[in-house]
Amino acid sequence: MSNPIGVGVVGAGAIGIRGALSHLSLPDVQDRARLAAVCDPVPGRAQAAAEKFGVPSAYEDYESLLADPDVDAVTIGSPIGIHYEQGVAAIETGKHIHFNKTMAMTADECDDLIARAEKKGVRLVASPGMMLWPYNQRIRDRIREGAIGQVIWAVAGAAVSDYHLTEEFRTGDDILTDVDPTWYFRKPAGGPLWDVTVYCLHGLTGILGSAKRVTALSGLALKQREYRGRTIECDMDDSTFMLLDFGSSAFATVYGTVSGDVAVGFHPSIFGTDGSVVGTELNGESMVREGDHMPHVVGQHAEMLESHVFEDMMQLVDWVRDGTPSIATAEHARHVIEIIEAAYRSAETGETQELRTAMPE
Repeated sequence: MSNPIGVGVVGAGAIGIRGALSHLSLPDVQDRARLAAVCDPVPGRAQAAAEKFGVPSAYEDYESLLADPDVDAVTIGSPIGIHYEQGVAAIETGKHIHFNKTMAMTADECDDLIARAEKKGVRLVASPGMMLWPYNQRIRDRIREGAIGQVIWAVAGAAVSDYHLTEEFRTGDDILTDVDPTWYFRKPAGGPLWDVTVYCLHGLTGILGSAKRVTALSGLALKQREYRGRTIECDMDDSTFMLLDFGSSAFATVYGTVSGDVAVGFHPSIFGTDGSVVGTELNGESMVREGDHMPHVVGQHAEMLESHVFEDMMQLVDWVRDGTPSIATAEHARHVIEIIEAAYRSAETGETQELRTAMPE
């Protein structure tokens, strides 16, 4: 395809604005990708976003966006619990898809999306593409070469705290900056695993490969949250700790909780018989090189929020335009989603869960 890809932005909330609209409206991408439409069910929000970012069409319903002939691909930035059904609808209308994390909530749903996309000739890219960072690729390669000896254990995770209550798109006074965060704290798709630990799991499995089994404990620590003078009644677990078995007696502790970190950012720490990785340092040497960046995150994009989301979208654009497949695959996302799904099941049943999916070779 020689023409720029027409992108439909599904959801004009925080991720839609920061990750898609802000980046895709810049001049340097217009030869490859252009904003074609935006939709949001909150009356007036899509129109306000369209006016601010120069989007030709605004809709309040998803079906109208899918029917727009100028939309070649969609970036789905709606609440996680409806990603699967929106993905099915997009595939059936022939639209390529970038899924913000996570693409679905079960491995079975992922199986269905992947099968439907293959049948329809539709491309799927799923965030977060953590292995697109050059330092993660270096760490993976060095570990495979034996730089830290036999891998023994690892730790990764994240704490959410009050982040989603205080974001700049939730504390303003206009329709684009008063986005309600309630869904982050409610079933089925709230909680830190789907939201932030997913980054840690993509990095960990991208470096170490597929996990084999999962055991977990999970609970709800904060039953209420305060947002702009009102109380949010929480019912989704907000503190979950997993033990992953990677085989060959290599284990990892992975967490998503409300407070406290032992990992360095979203990066795993990995310990072997002859060395270790802590954050982005391997045996004390930084794996970050001068000029490192994700492939498309250059110029102004590098200074903006959610540049990794922009990168994942451009991975889809390249795949559709040039036939270049991305390493931010639906299959990798499926494996991580199964880990999270199995963790909640393990916590509920008290039993270790065997995983059936695996990372792409």
